[in-house]
Amino acid sequence: MLFLQQYSELQEFMVILKFNKNKMERVLVVGATGSTGKRVIEILNNSSTFEPYAMIRKEDQRQMFEDMDVETVMGDLEKDVTETVQGMDKVIFAAGSGGKTGEEKTIAVDQEGAIKIVEAAKKAKVKKFIMLSSMGADNPSSNKDLKIYLEAKHKADEHLKNSGLSYTIVRPGALTDDLGLAKVQLAEKLGESGEISRDDVAFLLVMSLADPLVKNKTFEALEGKESIKNAIIELSR
Repeated sequence: MLFLQQYSELQEFMVILKFNKNKMERVLVVGATGSTGKRVIEILNNSSTFEPYAMIRKEDQRQMFEDMDVETVMGDLEKDVTETVQGMDKVIFAAGSGGKTGEEKTIAVDQEGAIKIVEAAKKAKVKKFIMLSSMGADNPSSNKDLKIYLEAKHKADEHLKNSGLSYTIVRPGALTDDLGLAKVQLAEKLGESGEISRDDVAFLLVMSLADPLVKNKTFEALEGKESIKNAIIELSR
């Protein structure tokens, strides 16, 4: 919770962006048990705009979210997820193998799992889909060590772009567990590599839920000097 103190200005901004005053939007977080997904859940759970739903694979993962007063839904990316997305307004896909698992698991989660959630989101008439991708997904062959992982991310990204859903694809650099400073550099193509905190990436994912912001855009993200609010507004123009 401490990292949220860094983002008080952004939380106020999110309230301003709330258009449907009578109804909080239900947001399914896929990958909610992961390092970035947990941060996304915390932010959503402290907003007056969104109501988070954590997707879990196992019953023993439920208690962690119940302790936070966060609703859970069962779902497994390697199985049918149609029912998992039903009733949701928006989706944040923050799941991933991280590029360190075997080829089979990487394709099953980062590619086919993401595609399954996109298709389920279409059936559920989800209003916006936010995809956590990776810098380098536009050119997987550029990194031999992560080629399989980046190819999986690339195929999932392209499927989302062609799905007909309103979307945002966020491609961060190397993720760190450093305290976020809410200062970033964003562009469709930055032309450099680097790092960014999971805190800042989580807030970029949540900010992207706002309907008018970065709609149908794909962008890269690194730590920088511009405030998240200003950077994302500028990118949305």
